[in-house]
Amino acid sequence: MAILNNSFFSLIGFKKRPKSPWDKYYGKKNMVYEIPNISMYEYLYKVHLKYKDNYALEYYGNKITYEEMFKNIDLCANAFRSLGVRQGDIVTILSTNLVESIYIIYALNKLGAVANIVHPLSAENEIKDALNKYSSSMLVAMDICCPKIKSFIRDTEVYKVIIVSAEDSMNIFYKIGYSLTKDKKIEKVNYKDGLYVSYKDFIKNGQNYIKEEKVVIRRDTPALILHSGGTTGTPKGIVLSNGNLYASTIQSKIALSDVNSNDVILAIMPIFHGFGLSVSIIDVLVAGGKVVLIPKFDAKEFDKLIKKYKPSILVGVPTLFEALTSNERMVNVDLSNLKYVVSGGDTLNKTRVEKINEFLHSHGAKTVLTQGYGMTEAVACISFDRKNDSHPGTVGIPWPGIYVQIVKPGTDEEVPYGEDGEICISGPNVMLGYYNNEKETNEVLHIHKDGNVWLHSGDIGSMDKDGFITYKQRLKRMIISSGYNIYPSQIEEVIERHEGVLTCSVVGIPHPYKVEVPKAYIVLKKGYYETNQIKEEILYLCKKNLSYYAIPKEFEYRKSLPKTMIGKVDFKKLQGENKNKRSIRVQK
Repeated sequence: MAILNNSFFSLIGFKKRPKSPWDKYYGKKNMVYEIPNISMYEYLYKVHLKYKDNYALEYYGNKITYEEMFKNIDLCANAFRSLGVRQGDIVTILSTNLVESIYIIYALNKLGAVANIVHPLSAENEIKDALNKYSSSMLVAMDICCPKIKSFIRDTEVYKVIIVSAEDSMNIFYKIGYSLTKDKKIEKVNYKDGLYVSYKDFIKNGQNYIKEEKVVIRRDTPALILHSGGTTGTPKGIVLSNGNLYASTIQSKIALSDVNSNDVILAIMPIFHGFGLSVSIIDVLVAGGKVVLIPKFDAKEFDKLIKKYKPSILVGVPTLFEALTSNERMVNVDLSNLKYVVSGGDTLNKTRVEKINEFLHSHGAKTVLTQGYGMTEAVACISFDRKNDSHPGTVGIPWPGIYVQIVKPGTDEEVPYGEDGEICISGPNVMLGYYNNEKETNEVLHIHKDGNVWLHSGDIGSMDKDGFITYKQRLKRMIISSGYNIYPSQIEEVIERHEGVLTCSVVGIPHPYKVEVPKAYIVLKKGYYETNQIKEEILYLCKKNLSYYAIPKEFEYRKSLPKTMIGKVDFKKLQGENKNKRSIRVQK
């Protein structure tokens, strides 16, 4: 793979250790640690020896112990071997949070192969490109993807497609229910043609394969490819090493030291998202806890999930917590079992955090919502607010062993505490690089004057003297109007102070001489309507709390806001819709 190998810097040491005012929260001994030269598989295997009889996974009534999980991982690894998968091969996974997905990821890691994880709802051409671009020799896909796959699979290098279904690991009662409700139009494949194999038959091959092949997997060996628009907006494959993932688990164990084998997490965030795979699954498994896999989240069923599984950890994007607080059936649900409630992937302003905390406390929770900040390019989590020393409105302090600088955009010149600049990250979880894309890799990984490699995030933020980071927004999302810098997140926070506002998103729209001006898209709560009184109240809030140049020039009220595939507000789509509307007006 033609990638920039940053591993010797990030996994072994720094040329010059950067300043870290947050040391006092962890202790200096926790800021330096060894990243062993082993695989993700080997690390989790050691954990399983201690917790053999504990439940590792739960999926639609099926509870799987650590010992059972590893038996299935090893069978899966043998099955891949029997079909010719070897170290360095790339296998694409087109799946959501299924039990089989976990087995497959760790089985490939045991072999030294690379798991290329792609969203199962991706378009046909996106999937085809993902297979060809990464020279995938094999594809694992959910049965719902079959119609798309059949149209192009013969035009790729894939020689075997393993088909898995959401019902494969359900217990008998859920399986019956699923079979009655699933889409009967799912196009089936011809298993006799040699290209396709069911997961069940795939595993049978593993039972008969006993030949062991020794592989050497080191911390700088590639383990995963996850996908992101990166800092420039174009799709890229982010290559993460075993050491990157190992470092992230060590950091979580130090920062979240009270997470243990008694904890239960609802894995709602998808495995094709770094935040979902790392924080919701890998980090909990290495602590010996139980992961409840939720392949398809239904906000209307949130109360049932909480009552049934009694999770101690909830992790999600802001829309998840909107679903939690707006679910009318949550009235009598007890949340006292919650130990951590973590929001990431996008920001929640101070007003929304306060509303969520009020909801949590009114339902018996003794914790508060804490926010994290991360990038897939750094295994998702970079900083995290401390629940026992929370700084609402911030995304906390860097995880132990990660270093953050705030620099003047386009430079490596650090700005003073409290000033805005671009967030830069250095540490053992910084990616190896973008797959076969040295140009884009070199645009985001820079060697600063301290001799260290820093990941330039493309995000604007500031840091206080104690190391707490305040995230503002994407550098590209900032609106520049008549030379003034306008932060949409600040406007959103003000508008959401109105008791009738559920959520708001602000984007920049073209202006004939100011270049850009802000426009607010607003969703009202149930029972509130777009009346002149509400419009006037929201405008008054803006005039009272915002500089004149930051007051939105347009307000649009909607029933909902468009979302990305992982549940973030899709502000790019809002900009596109606005652009199309204006284009139509001009044509008329």
